[in-house]
Amino acid sequence: MTARILIADDDEVSCQLFAEALEAEGFHVDEVTSGGQALESLSDESHDLLVIDVRMPGMSGLEVTRRVHEKYPALPIIVMTAFGSIETAVEAIQEGAFDFISKPMNLAELKRIVSRALAQRSLQHHANSKCNDGNDKPAELGRIIGKSPAMLEVYKTIARVAPTKSTVLILGESGTGKELIARAIHEHSPRANRPFVAVDCGALTETLLESELFGHMRGSFTGAFADKKGVFEEAQGGTCFLDEIGGISPNLQARLLRVLQEHEVRRVGGKDWLPVDVRVVAATNRDLADAVSKGEFRQDLYYRLDVIAIQLPRLSERADDIPLLAQYFLKYYSQESGKPAPALSDKAMQLLCSYAWPGNIRELENAIEQAVALSYQPILTPEDLPREVREQKAARVSAPAAGNGQFIFCDTPSLEEVKKRYVLHILELTGGNVSATARILSVDRRSLYRMLARYKVEPIVAGQLKP
Repeated sequence: MTARILIADDDEVSCQLFAEALEAEGFHVDEVTSGGQALESLSDESHDLLVIDVRMPGMSGLEVTRRVHEKYPALPIIVMTAFGSIETAVEAIQEGAFDFISKPMNLAELKRIVSRALAQRSLQHHANSKCNDGNDKPAELGRIIGKSPAMLEVYKTIARVAPTKSTVLILGESGTGKELIARAIHEHSPRANRPFVAVDCGALTETLLESELFGHMRGSFTGAFADKKGVFEEAQGGTCFLDEIGGISPNLQARLLRVLQEHEVRRVGGKDWLPVDVRVVAATNRDLADAVSKGEFRQDLYYRLDVIAIQLPRLSERADDIPLLAQYFLKYYSQESGKPAPALSDKAMQLLCSYAWPGNIRELENAIEQAVALSYQPILTPEDLPREVREQKAARVSAPAAGNGQFIFCDTPSLEEVKKRYVLHILELTGGNVSATARILSVDRRSLYRMLARYKVEPIVAGQLKP
């Protein structure tokens, strides 16, 4: 189905130029010349992308972006302006824009950004359709549930890398969903109709892993009663996912390097090299660069794997997504057990959002599964949660935050100055963590960003704040 794009620009010549360029790529393009017209045109929810100029008479492009993102959060928005600045770019992204480009722009660049934005929309649509499918396993859905800035960056990277042949290295702690991100890359690639084959390199002995990766010939070792294909042969034309790659032996590192360099594999006990056409996605919770410096991992293999890296955030770094994940797991495990889905009390949700989750999404899933299994009440309370969640120590802010409860001034600042200093005080206590600061101040992240912009806090421009 042809994607439908809405362009909003008060410069009719520019508007027509962009429309013609995108129509030549096969897109259906509608044009408007004001923010109000853009909102009206989007009301039928039939567009797949909005491209909008910042400066227009009446409602600005940034205001339209904010309203559209609130009403249609899945709709990607590209903001463009002839008055580009870091501040404008930051504000555009904070208001929900997918990307920001400056005029005069290269039409080829516009086309590339449009393609990435539409790929992300396809990815999100795929995620939403899975979330509505009660037959899917929760892990396969949990990977792509989330609207936090950290996860939006992951979505963008997936959308950009999926159409390519590049090797991908996924970095992240256990329980963050590395295999599931690998599947998302595969499912949105030209290889989607070919096999996706995964192997956990950390769960097998060296002999078994060698056989699993490269296959073996009958009689090559005790128990080899028949020829066996390795994962590279099984994944021919598709994607091979190598989880926990950081712990494989030097011997297997050398053999894997040959596969990546020469695109061929030889089975254990075999004589012939077999050509393979696979995309390799690897993952680890280990710092591979550190392993290379210690001589524990081959540098040449590391560079072959680290073509494109995706860093998955810890769940504590994307706390805004915890309610979405919790609600999904509640629905899934309630359906699985044949119970009506319970609600979470406000206090229970507060505990879930403030807990550190060292086991990440997997630990959250287990906590919800336990609560659903053991409770028959329509509302889950703190007593239904695991003990470590209930009894967490005043979690995210260090002791000085509770301190003596005093905030002392040596001068007589205005009320607005008091507010500014207090916001900066909490921001400092949380180490620049925007999510934690917003929770303490009882405001949403967007409101906090506006405060920081109003108070002209330099880190917001320098990009030093943490999601």
